[in-house]
Amino acid sequence: MSASAGMGPGEAEALDGEEMSEEEEVSRDWTPQEKALHEARVKAKAKYRVRRTSSRDSESSETPADIPTPQGKGHDRKSRMGKGRGLPKKGGAGGKGVWGAPGQVYSYQEPDAHDPNYDESAQGDTVYQKVVPELDEAGLQTAVQPMVQEYFEHGDTGEVVALLNELNLGSQSPGVPRLAVSLALEGKASHRELASRLLSDLAGKVLSEEDIARAFDRMLSDLPDLILDTPEAPQMLGQFIARAVADHALPLDFLARYKGRVDCEHARAALDRAAVLLRIKREIIRLDNVWGVGGGQRPVKHLIKEMNLLLQEFLISGQVSEAERCLRELEVPHFHHELVYEAVVLVLEGSAEGHVLMAVKLLKSLWESGLITLDQMNRGFRRVYEELPDLSLDVPHAHSVMEKLVDLCYKEGVITQQLRDQCPARGRKRFVSEGDGGCIKE
Repeated sequence: MSASAGMGPGEAEALDGEEMSEEEEVSRDWTPQEKALHEARVKAKAKYRVRRTSSRDSESSETPADIPTPQGKGHDRKSRMGKGRGLPKKGGAGGKGVWGAPGQVYSYQEPDAHDPNYDESAQGDTVYQKVVPELDEAGLQTAVQPMVQEYFEHGDTGEVVALLNELNLGSQSPGVPRLAVSLALEGKASHRELASRLLSDLAGKVLSEEDIARAFDRMLSDLPDLILDTPEAPQMLGQFIARAVADHALPLDFLARYKGRVDCEHARAALDRAAVLLRIKREIIRLDNVWGVGGGQRPVKHLIKEMNLLLQEFLISGQVSEAERCLRELEVPHFHHELVYEAVVLVLEGSAEGHVLMAVKLLKSLWESGLITLDQMNRGFRRVYEELPDLSLDVPHAHSVMEKLVDLCYKEGVITQQLRDQCPARGRKRFVSEGDGGCIKE
């Protein structure tokens, strides 16, 4: 079939004209170079004619109306990459602005809090609750130790209960009594009394009896370590146990649980101490005096009696260190002016030269150690100054002894010059009968 079959009349004639001219040119005598160039030019013209005729044919060709088109061919979503099954995306329910497949009915679904359109106020009443994480052992040490140390200063168990209720103790509940007792063992007798009261008040409110029992179980097993810092730990722990059982903070059968099951000698000593105290005090509901009475809670008369005994023992033994220890154990720094007053009055009533020197020695030692402050020292001497007229009625030489004592205290640096000049014994008037009753001023 000729190449001019599918061309129009004008195109065929032009093509025949070109072919004839080419044949005429071939009949010439060509050099090899001219012949190769001519052949290349003819091939290029042939390719150009093929491209031009193919594009013209595609534009002019029309699909006949009677030729059937495959159904859905225009909406074919088959992947050009050869992937997928050629089905509509999301089963026909996808696309922009589409609510779903036709005829689909949605049931109720729970709102998702992570949905960007989630409206919290439309979900009904909202309950806000504070979530406190459970304490671990390190957190318990950090939170409870300052609380107990502050309690030893103010003694208010209600405040400790309120603070502990704000914490989530969880499994660390036995750590509270263990920490309180451990700190009290290293403290004073008043601290141990406060610790026993704290255990009694926490039982049933913050801690159960079993929590406190587990705390003492742990401390009994830790006694070999506790005695390194507190040699008297077994006896003190036994007193804590006895007081807790008497206060119903520990189960009544706590000691019976250990009967015949204790191998540690320190734990056995603590339990024996508790058993002895409970046996002696079996008719008393509470062992209130197991730690003695705290300084701030003692009656004034009792404190005065204790200080008089301290001074009398010092005048006999002359041991200043023992007197300082006894004064510290009283734990009444606000009442030390009473010791100064009693010491001066004791010297005035004794009127002995040795007593004056020993009183000055004691006051100087207490002053230098800082046990008696300047305010307490001044207050004790001023009390004696005010009562000196009444004391002189019973002690005729009270003024002279007082003047001597004040001068010695000033020389030793116990009192200030201002306090010495305020002494009524200095610059006093002595009336002496001479003939007609003259007056001589010293």
